[in-house]
Amino acid sequence: MNHLRIEELSYSEKVKKWLKERYGSDLSDEIWEKTVNSYNEYLKDLPDYGGKKNGHAYAIYGGLLIFALYPALPDEPEISELSGFVQELFMEPFTKLGKVFDLNRSSNMWLIDKVFQSVGRRDRKDALLYPEGFINVNEPYDRINHVSRYSFTKCPNAQFAKSHGLLHVLPLLCNCDFFGISEIHGQLIRCGTCGNSDRCDYMVTGNRNPIVEEYETVTDENGFLVSRKKDR
Repeated sequence: MNHLRIEELSYSEKVKKWLKERYGSDLSDEIWEKTVNSYNEYLKDLPDYGGKKNGHAYAIYGGLLIFALYPALPDEPEISELSGFVQELFMEPFTKLGKVFDLNRSSNMWLIDKVFQSVGRRDRKDALLYPEGFINVNEPYDRINHVSRYSFTKCPNAQFAKSHGLLHVLPLLCNCDFFGISEIHGQLIRCGTCGNSDRCDYMVTGNRNPIVEEYETVTDENGFLVSRKKDR
């Protein structure tokens, strides 16, 4: 199986830089060595995701990097303490896109749905080859409310976290989605993930859409950001 090695991940250099800034050169080298060893051990038990051929390769193996990193941190920081770093690590493309892209524009909202639909079709082709990867289900674009909806009924990051006792680390990955969508002037409305529900549901729209006011974003008892209907 052609898994992505840790040195192939663009995130690795940024993680090493962050470690050096936080822990100093000597200790950061020790932490990185532990992270690499754990990552390589994890690879031995992974199913075939298709490596680079999988459209979500960096989501899968980037998640594996975080799962290897967190237990290696000597000060055992709170998960919430690392959220900003992980958001910047994974969501930089959304931050750049947000300089020209705004989901409050109907044309941009229509375009992002086209992207989601295209990704969904690709994911379903991948799933035929690599059934242990993401399983993606799209819904038709809501032209009246300018809302895009889709969901994952299977998530390899969630499955890995559950099988390795790392479910408490999973919110670091899942919660990034709220930040990423906000960077393109949108709002993610999501009632659950594969870590705390039977599916990871996405409803995406502009942050000025009136439907946004019907929900509030809260943190559940397991650390996941979730959307809840407001009481009337």
